[in-house]
Amino acid sequence: MLEINKFDRIIVANWKLNGSIDFIEQYLQELNCSKLESSNNCGIICAPSVYFHKLVGRLNPLFLGGQDCSNYSEGAYTGEVSATMLKDASCQFCIIGHSERRQIFGQSNEDVCIKAMNLIANNINPIICIGETFEEKNQNLTKDIIYTQISKSVPKNATKDFVIIAYEPIWAIGTGKIPSLEEIDNIHSFIKNEIQNIENYKILYGGSVNSNNASEIMDLKNVDGVLVGGASLDALEYKKIMNS
Repeated sequence: MLEINKFDRIIVANWKLNGSIDFIEQYLQELNCSKLESSNNCGIICAPSVYFHKLVGRLNPLFLGGQDCSNYSEGAYTGEVSATMLKDASCQFCIIGHSERRQIFGQSNEDVCIKAMNLIANNINPIICIGETFEEKNQNLTKDIIYTQISKSVPKNATKDFVIIAYEPIWAIGTGKIPSLEEIDNIHSFIKNEIQNIENYKILYGGSVNSNNASEIMDLKNVDGVLVGGASLDALEYKKIMNS
């Protein structure tokens, strides 16, 4: 499993339900991985699993990531993709607990914890997503929600050496609205310093990240990188974020 503490910043591209073979060929041509600026950044492309075979061996120095994995290792679970399968497909990271999986597909904190354990067992670095809704924010419940999600989603055998947490306020995803820089830094500080056993974990920010705001977000003391959604579908935009 990749030790993540050696990286200064972690920059994750989440393509979500987007992509095609033509898209990938154009994306890789524009991204031109071999020409990415030399730095101590960790870039990760989380693509739909059906396209992994088009990306393996072509992303260096970036890494390949999945967008979810099954609770199950094998069996009669039609349509599921296990952590073992992701490993066989040369996947080194995997997003789990994304708000879209939690809200649309009903995944619980307990589900996310099982997924994380499955990934760890297969030497894949989990990227565990957490975040509050706009209603919860307005009720001043952000820290309570985050504490509960982390406490129940992060398995006991996780460590800061190989597990990443991504804070994505649900109300900021795809809306163009983001918390203030002070709010982002405060929440990241809370996660790193006030939640038992999560001290000094790598914490990413996600939610309407783009090349215009990524640099100032990543310059915050307690932010270790970003999880990029829609903006990551533009290879040149993602390259700007990688080089910022």
